[in-house]
Formats: sequence, structure tokens, C-alpha cells
Amino acid sequence: MENIIDELNWRGLIKDYSNEEHLKEMFKTKQTIYCGFDPSASSMHIGNFVMISILMRLQRAGHRIIAVAGGATGMIGDPSGKSKERSFLTPEKIKENTECIKNQLSHYLDLDDPQKGIMLNNYDWLSKLSLLDYLRNYAKYFNVNYMINKDIVASRLDSGISLTEFSYMTLQSIDFHKLWEEEGCHIQIGGSDQWGNLTAGLELIRKLEGVDAEAECMTAHLITRSDGKKFGKSEDGALFLDRRLTSPYKLYQFFINQSDEDAIRYLKVFTFLSKEEIEKIEKEHFASLGQRVGQKALAYEVVKTVHSEKDAEEAKKMSEVLFSGEVQNLSKEAIEELFGKMKVNIAPQSLEDLLISLKAASSKREAREFIKNGAISINGNKVNDSSLFIDQSLTLHGKYIILRRGKKNYYLGVIE
Repeated sequence: MENIIDELNWRGLIKDYSNEEHLKEMFKTKQTIYCGFDPSASSMHIGNFVMISILMRLQRAGHRIIAVAGGATGMIGDPSGKSKERSFLTPEKIKENTECIKNQLSHYLDLDDPQKGIMLNNYDWLSKLSLLDYLRNYAKYFNVNYMINKDIVASRLDSGISLTEFSYMTLQSIDFHKLWEEEGCHIQIGGSDQWGNLTAGLELIRKLEGVDAEAECMTAHLITRSDGKKFGKSEDGALFLDRRLTSPYKLYQFFINQSDEDAIRYLKVFTFLSKEEIEKIEKEHFASLGQRVGQKALAYEVVKTVHSEKDAEEAKKMSEVLFSGEVQNLSKEAIEELFGKMKVNIAPQSLEDLLISLKAASSKREAREFIKNGAISINGNKVNDSSLFIDQSLTLHGKYIILRRGKKNYYLGVIE
């Protein structure tokens, strides 16, 4: 079995190891690895996909995956990365979000074959734990001074942290022990902000099972852009894996607009292209920067993996249309995606009037100049007749008039 650690390191995915050499030794044989997912939202975002991609790589390398939905811990709230207490979600909402996360993970991971991967919900065991059993069987093994010194807690001491969130670390540790005991899971992975929780789980296992109990953990980098901003955020918020919240085209646009340095770095992080393929792209990319070879490969591969090859092809086509102006073959959905924000309802009218209606020109004289100079296209066709009458017979899909002025200015009129 090929050791996966070297590849994860080459891709820049792993930040911390509890014991890198021991993990390399463990990965020489089939291992069971678990990762928890917080059901605080109905969809995961592209930042979460870093962890999902690691699980995919581990599973493809022959290891067994356990994805744990935090049905119980989600009711408590993880203090990491938060400046104040999280508002509680209702049990019904957490249950709904858990089901959504399970469906998303099933798209990327094989969770049907128990030898390859399973999905569990920590509510199934933590909800059955009585307060006295928790205090006697687990809490006594956690030293408060030790917990306070963990970054995950220390970062909240100034602003304040409740006993509820302070206890989160103990519950995640119980999860690790439960899976160690019942599923033979000896490795936990998580984001780098989870380091304190992960190592606390190691400590609990060794206190309960002995200092020689085999258990390790590792964390993934929280990906940031070259400007230091947190990855996965755009001007409109998080980039969700749910296509209803973030379309494949929007995801494509986010990645195709990355910097040259980030494009190559993200090819390693987010795609499943081989080292040889990425190095070839990198060479071509820096040999002709204006061609944006890296960004195009990155955007295509991310959409292909997150959604499908068909979606990647459609997003690529939509992106190219904006430069070529060949809008004739766009679907209704693509037209709405590309130009919907600038949509204006119009009545049948002359081309001159249309330019004014869509605010592509400020006056009839300016409209005539644009038309005369060949700067105007209607649905991909250049027009130079200022008296041309625009009606439903010229529309795409029976209602759309896409007007282009120059190379970059698009306007959308709708004749119902």
C-alpha cells in the first residue's frame, strides 16, 4: 500500500502531526481514520472541501473512512474560531442539517461499503450518556489547567466562555475514544483550529487504555489566499458545495480569478491531478502568464470534482462566452446566471430606444454613434441599422435580448 503521507505533504495539506514518523508507519497498513463535521449549516463550503478531499485521497489509497456528523456536539457549539457564544440551533434544525451533510459527503466518499467508509452521528452515543456517567467516567480525566492552556479555549478567555462550550473538547474526545474502542479507529484528522480538541482525544485514550495505546492525529491547514484572507470567502459570502446556494459557474469564476501563485498552490490542494500533471501545468503557466493556464485548469478541475464534468464544461463555456460574445447557444439558465442581475423588462422598440432603455447609451445621438461604429451586437450578431425594430421575433428562448456594447459591456432585456 502506497504511503499517503508523502503525497499529503507535497500538496501542502497537513499542518500538524502528533507523531509524523509513527503515522507514516501506521499508513503502511490499512487504517481507519475519522473526521467530524459540524451540522451548523445546511451545506458545507469550499473551505470544508479541503478536509473532504483529504478523506477522498485516504479512501482512494485503500484506507477506511468514518465521517462523524456532530448531531450532539452541534447542539453545544465548538468555541474554536469564535469570538462569542454560538446561538443554539433547534434539535430539528440540527437533524435536518445532519441529513444534508450526509447527502453531500455521499457524493464524494464511498459510505455504502462498511469496509471503505461509514457515516455516524455522535448524537447516537452522547445523548445516552448520563451526567453522572460523564463526570465519573470521562470528566475526571480532564485537567482544567490543561484545557485552559489549549489555544481553542485560551483564545476565548478574555471575552468569556461558558461551561457549555468549555465542555466541547471533552465531548469530541469521547467520540475519538468511542471510535477507537468500537471501530478500531486509531487516527483522527481535522482543521488546524481543532488541534487542541484532537490532542485532548489522544490524551483521553491513553489515560483510559494505557500509555502505549496506538492513536495519532493530524490537522489540515486552514487555506488562505496569498493576500492572507481566509479562503472560501467571496464578496457574496461563503462558496457553498450546494449548487442551489453557489452555482457551478460562480465557483468556476472564483477559482479562475485567483492569482498566479495561488492557482498553482490550489491545484495541489483542491484537485486530483497527479504531481506530473500539475508540474506540467505549472511550467506552461509561468511560460505564458497571459494565457492563465493554471487558473483555467484549476477552475475546471474544482467544478468537475465538486459537481460534475458536465458542469465544468458548461461553466467553461459560459466563461468563454463573455469574451467571444457568442451567446446564441446559451441555455435559459446560463443567460439568467450570466446576465440576470442586469435584467430589464422592455417593450418592442427601435434599436436606438433599446440602448437608452437598457442604459447602454445616454442619448439617441450617442446610441447612433455606437451603432454606426459597429460597437453593438444583439444576441451575438453585430448590428448597424439604428432603425432596426427589436421585438419577440429576435429573442432567444422567446424572451431574451442580450445586447453587447464593445467587448465587455452586456445588457439584458426581457420581452414577455
